[in-house]
Amino acid sequence: MICPYCSASDDKVIDSRASDAGRAIRRRRECLKCERRFTTYERVEETGRVMVVKRDGTRVPFSRENVLKGVVAACGKRPIADEAKRRVVDEVDEAVHREYEREVPSRVVGQKVCDRLKVLDEVAYIRFASEYYQFQNVGEMLDELTELSARTKDVKDQQKLF
Repeated sequence: MICPYCSASDDKVIDSRASDAGRAIRRRRECLKCERRFTTYERVEETGRVMVVKRDGTRVPFSRENVLKGVVAACGKRPIADEAKRRVVDEVDEAVHREYEREVPSRVVGQKVCDRLKVLDEVAYIRFASEYYQFQNVGEMLDELTELSARTKDVKDQQKLF
């Protein structure tokens, strides 16, 4: 590492610890020439980011933050733990990056969120689905509600989320 003060390339690491929720390593260093201290961060370089192909054909980088915003909006004031919301985002993120290398249609991302919200909370699912499926009238929403209430709930899936 090059010292930001004297430009020497000889230093020693004094302290290392995880930072940014384990996504980075913070290293405290001391220059062996000028003896001044400085901090560096080591992060994984994100290459080959998955792009989301939107309905209109535009492409944007996949964003965990956007998925989380949608999940939080759908959950509203429902009694759903933040941990459960983050788990939905983690599962969608992992599935997208595992199944797609370069591009993923936005409908796939939306479907993955729907699948997880359906198990987590039916009201949150309907809220999200109303935007995702773009219901044109109350009849379409009633059809979805009827299908939702007719399905059998898997107790194991419910317990896994909490």
